[in-house]
Order: sequence, then C-alpha cells, then structure tokens
Amino acid sequence: MWTRSFAVLSLLAVVAVHPQAGAPLPLPTTDEAITHALNRLTFGPRPGDVDRVRAMGLQNWIDLQLNPSRTDDGGLTTRLERLATLTLDSQAIQRDYSGPAMMERRERQRVNADSEPATAQRPRRDASDAQRKDRQVIADIEEAKLLRAVYSERQLQEVLVDFWFNHFNVFAGKGATRNYLGEYEREAIRPHVLGNFRDMLEATAKSPAMLFYLDNWQNVSEDSPSPGGAKRRPLRGRVAAEPTSGKTGSPTSAAGASPKRGINENYARELMELHTMGVDGGYTQDDIVNVARAFTGWTIKPREGSGAMFVARLHDDKSKTVLGHAIKAGGGQNDVEQVLDILAAHPSTARHIATKLALRFVTDTPPVALVDRAAARFTATRGDLREVVRSIITSPEFFATDAYRAKVKTPLEFVASALRATGAEVRSALPLARELRDMGMPLYFCQPPTGYDDSAATWVSAGALVSRMNFAVALGKNGIRGIRIANPAADLEKEVGSPTFQRQ
Repeated sequence: MWTRSFAVLSLLAVVAVHPQAGAPLPLPTTDEAITHALNRLTFGPRPGDVDRVRAMGLQNWIDLQLNPSRTDDGGLTTRLERLATLTLDSQAIQRDYSGPAMMERRERQRVNADSEPATAQRPRRDASDAQRKDRQVIADIEEAKLLRAVYSERQLQEVLVDFWFNHFNVFAGKGATRNYLGEYEREAIRPHVLGNFRDMLEATAKSPAMLFYLDNWQNVSEDSPSPGGAKRRPLRGRVAAEPTSGKTGSPTSAAGASPKRGINENYARELMELHTMGVDGGYTQDDIVNVARAFTGWTIKPREGSGAMFVARLHDDKSKTVLGHAIKAGGGQNDVEQVLDILAAHPSTARHIATKLALRFVTDTPPVALVDRAAARFTATRGDLREVVRSIITSPEFFATDAYRAKVKTPLEFVASALRATGAEVRSALPLARELRDMGMPLYFCQPPTGYDDSAATWVSAGALVSRMNFAVALGKNGIRGIRIANPAADLEKEVGSPTFQRQ
C-alpha cells in the first residue's frame, strides 16, 4: 500500500530546493521553470501549484511573493491562534512561564540539598504544571515555524524569515535567550526581511535576545563605576571567551561562569564577521575593539518591560575610529547609530549579503557575475532587500539549466516540502519538531552564531539520508502522530506523472 508513497517521498531526500539570480529579462514560461521557482521560493510545491502559477504568469506570481501583504493568509492565522504564547512579550513569558518554573527548580534543589545525601538516588518526578508551561514557550514557536512553512500563502516571506534568522542566529539553549526568542523573530526579523537591511541590523543589535546571546549586555566601559561607586580596574588580556566565528562550540563564556566586567568583544566580532562584512571584509582587531567600545552600555531592561536600554554611566564615551571613520567623543548612544551606518554602507557588507542570498537561492558556488550585480543593487538601493532578492530570483543565473536541482534541502525544507507535496493535514507539528531533531536540525537550537548551514556538504551523508528515508516511510504509512495523509497511495499515484514530483 505504501511502497509507491515511499518511492516518491524518498526522492525528496536528495532533490534541489533553491534558485538563481539575474537581470530584468522576460522570465521563462515552461513548467520546468515554474517548478524550479516553486522549489526555490517556497518550501515546496503543492499539487496544483504549477497550474496555478502558469495561469497567473510566473512574473506575476513572483511579484506577489515579493509583496506578501497583497496575499491573504487568513488560513494560517487561524491555525496559529491556539498557540497561546506566540504573541506574548518577554516580560509576560518571564512572569507567567519561565519564571515560575525556575523558582520551582531552585526550591526543589534547596529541599534536596537539605534533606537528601549527595549519593542518594532521587525518585523521578513527573513534570509539574509550571514545567509544562515553561516547555510550551519553545513548543509554540517550533510549531508555528512548521505551520508557517507548510501552510502560509506568503511562502517567500517564510523562506526569508528562516534565512535571516540563521543569518542573525540566537541559541534558545543559552539561559534567558529563550524568553526573548518569539519576540526576537516577531519584531527584529520578520518585519524587515523584505525591507531595509540597516533597519534589521539595528533591530537585531538592540534585541534582548542578541544582547544576551552574544553577551553585549555585559559589555561596559572599563572606566565605568562599579555598583559600589569605585572605578573598575583595567583588565588584562581578552575579557570574553574566544569567539567561535560560528564553527563549533559556544561563542560566549560557559554557563554559570562569572566573566570579568569590561569590554566584551563577542558581539562586535560577530557583527562584523557574520552579520555585515564577512570574514574577509577588511576589518582589523582594532576595529573590533572600537566597535565593542561603541556598544558599551547597551543592556536589557530589568523589570519595567521588554526591550533594550542604554545606560550612559556604563558607556565608553571617548573618541573611536572604526574602518577609518572617526567617531567623536561624547556621542553616547549615537555611537551605535554611527557604527551601524558605517557597516551597513560598506562595500564588503553588500558583497557578503549578496553572496549569501545567491548561495541560498541559486547554487552552493554562486556565479561571480550574479553576486556582483546583487551587491551593486544592494549599494544602489541602500540595502533594499526586496530589490536585492528580486535581482537574484529573476536573473538568467536563477533560471539557468545548471541551477536546476543544484541545491540540497535542509531537514526543515525536506520535511515541509514532503508535507506540502502530499497535502498532509498537520494537527500537531510537535512530532515534526522531534523528527527535525533526529535529522540534526533542532529548531532554534543551533548553538554557533552562524545558524544552520545552507550547503550540501553539511546535510548529505549516509546517516542523514537514512533519517530522511525513515521519515518518508513513516509519513507514507500515516505513521507520524499528528500528521494525516488522506488515502496516501491513491493521491500519490495520481500526482506521480506531474512536474510537481518529477522536476524538483
């Protein structure tokens, strides 16, 4: 019964998912080109999508995807309504969800320490109501991400939210970061993915999630007064743990450690290396130090609400030089504005962003000519991301034959595309989040600041393909709890000859 389902779904484990870029030439009108665009600009075609795009015209469909507000997404909104924590700010999350669970854990530890020998085996306890509520926060944002990938009509927007979250990655497993996670994606990432890069750069820089994850909330002037009023002693050597540059391990000091107070370079380094200029962007260690000095004093609001705040007494208000630009003394919180302006306008930033977008949508080795044009568009429009993306996804390189089937799906793309291709009904997406953990892509739990990689080398291995095939088998047999395919064998047999399945 399920053998045909398995055969079709297994193909999804190795097919392509991304597009190419180019110039304002007439777009191809073949079904192959339409299928290619659907695979790259969405989380995968659904049965009938090729016909729908052909009827409206590929150019018109791309224009709609680049302007998501023109498309009604009420069906998705209805599905998200049951996720109670999705619209809460970090203050409410801390007060009603994570805070009570943390207090309960501390009280349990205190009672255990007072009443039980260190070597005694403690009985396993079922999760309390407070612990279940705490887990709900992460469960809701994981489920929302999957539901958006499967059901949103604004597919390009969702693809770009995933792209930019990885670009400005934060790790849910680091302390209080999880309290700010939903707010971070909702307010710092989502509104800007087709907007202005400089706006998104500032929104992420001042988000409590980023301030906590990369330790900038601890970044203070070495001359700032301590809580007792005395000035801090000058620090010797590096203050923070050596950043990972996104390769392995944590970019910040170990959990529970008490790092010395003073200049912390973690965020400044990743801001230049990952978020803007790129590792070969032309900055120096002195630039990193001066950017870190410019960001001193920015921290997280303690009790009165969500968001960041600037504490002038913790700021290094002396003069600074960043990439040859002088920042005068006495600038206060405007130091950050000047630094972000410098970085957002730098030619290395334009090239770094253009390269990453071309890699995401075209091939793992994007054509130099395409990157050059996209970078020029970034500069000419002062970082208008809608126009930069448009230059890539309507380009000759995007629709070149060698770009078809040239990308490998990440686990998220693979799972979402399988559900869309089969018309699956998702009653609960939490089992899918567990499947993604098994495939090596736990949502919101990528530890290094690079986020999840987008190249084939990361995701193609014997073990990875086995995990994908196991998922395909389970989905084809209706063997995943919370997911249902109506008469899967018959539906798949009907669609087997269509471009939706044949030309990925």
